[in-house]
Amino acid sequence: FGYEANFVSAEVQEAIEVEEDNDDDLSARPPIVTVMGHVDHGKTSLLDFIRNANVIAGEAGGITQHIGAYHVTLPQGGQMTFLDTPGHEAFTAMRARGAQVTDIAIIVVAADDAVMPQTKEAINHAQAAGIPMVIAINKMDRPEANADKIRQELAEMSVQVEEWGGKFQSQEISAKNGTNIEELLEKVLLEAEMLDLQANPGKRAIGTVVESSLDKGRGYVTNLLVEGGTMRIGDAVLAGQFSGKVKAMFNERGARVDEAGPSVPVSILGFDGAPSAGDKFHVFDDEREARNIAVKRQQLQREQGVRSQRAVTLEELGRRIAVGEFKELNLIVKGDVDGSIEALSDSLEKLSTEKVQVNIIHKAVGQVSESDILLASASSAILIGFQVRPSGAARRLAEKEGVQIKLYSVIYKAIEEMKDAMEGLLSVKIEENVVGSAEIRETFKISKVGTIAGCFVIDGTIKRNNKVRVIREGVVVYTGTLGSLKRFKDDVKEVAKGFECGLNIDRFNDIKVGDVVEAYEEVEVKQTLED
Repeated sequence: FGYEANFVSAEVQEAIEVEEDNDDDLSARPPIVTVMGHVDHGKTSLLDFIRNANVIAGEAGGITQHIGAYHVTLPQGGQMTFLDTPGHEAFTAMRARGAQVTDIAIIVVAADDAVMPQTKEAINHAQAAGIPMVIAINKMDRPEANADKIRQELAEMSVQVEEWGGKFQSQEISAKNGTNIEELLEKVLLEAEMLDLQANPGKRAIGTVVESSLDKGRGYVTNLLVEGGTMRIGDAVLAGQFSGKVKAMFNERGARVDEAGPSVPVSILGFDGAPSAGDKFHVFDDEREARNIAVKRQQLQREQGVRSQRAVTLEELGRRIAVGEFKELNLIVKGDVDGSIEALSDSLEKLSTEKVQVNIIHKAVGQVSESDILLASASSAILIGFQVRPSGAARRLAEKEGVQIKLYSVIYKAIEEMKDAMEGLLSVKIEENVVGSAEIRETFKISKVGTIAGCFVIDGTIKRNNKVRVIREGVVVYTGTLGSLKRFKDDVKEVAKGFECGLNIDRFNDIKVGDVVEAYEEVEVKQTLED
């Protein structure tokens, strides 16, 4: 038609001027270290020992679900920033993103096990990104530990350690007992010295988004890793399609800070949305300039989304007719934090086969809402919630519209179930039926008993023998059983909708006013492909 197509990137990078660094302005910065490894080889134990904070207990399925970043000062005087990436191979998207900002990788391998697929994948990621590796051979306190077997398996992957004449440093450690951890970190610092890591702390901050989430009282919380410059309170900041002004900054321990320099992770308040993990952020002199670029990016994203949807529809129409029995599985993914959503979406899309095309038509942070249900209904989609729950109104609308909501707390369970359903490996499964929910109106602390919650049953019936989950702003904070259920001072077996009751939850006292206690029963059902 005589027109020339002009392709525009959604990033609109041309609009951002990055300040050049002069050699005189550069100073040494701490290394950013990623600890990678198989799910139970001791990666989290190693990080835990290094920063003396117990983060191992309570993670669903034993996996660190969310990327975190920790800045530590070592006993020998050096400083490091650790990026904590999950260890299961289903989290490739997260780990690959973690490697973008990493200087050095510590590969943890258990001496009483073997080099697992996840270990190989971690090594491949580090090598593909050109990141130096230090091998930590863990669990040397175990009687069956065999470090030479691990070295042999690594050598078969062309990863020769120094003891065997190769170039990779390795250290035998016990994360459980803290044995040789200092020696391991000294080797990491040696690698860092060879890299001669430098940054200019004097310019406007740039870096990478590590994680984003929505917090009830504080709004959007964005975890950033500053790679150059210094970020300060009041800075105008842009990341992806969102902008804002830094209202408050916290370090990884939750303490307020006024500024963050190179290689320092920080949690900020002030964005008008949740940027995606892996987005680059830039600080601007003028808040309006940041907002204008964000608006341009949003507009461009919408236009490209409409174009790509239309293209896929037309293309798929012909392909469906040609193949005859081609089917599509449309999914909507909602989760508590961006990193989990990205990892889950990436893994689900990879389940596509010649017979079934998996499409993630929408993914976002936050609880399952009525608009999600309407989109699912219009698109014949299944809705997947990860660590979030639907609101009461959304649940009722889903029943009315016939939309299925699948809820998970462990990512690989979601992937396995989807894969089994697609492959027809449909066994009897345990399904949860929500039978009632109660809103917490008051809380009382009673010695020897714990926290008693004064509740009002807003839906269904709460029974004494039901399993329960505590939901705070759409996010599950605890799953367990009832310790007691009372009407006034009398123990009762059940309380129906519209009545008040008092209840206590076994081994959980962090109940807050406004929480919802959801009671459910587990029943065995035979699956069909429609499930």
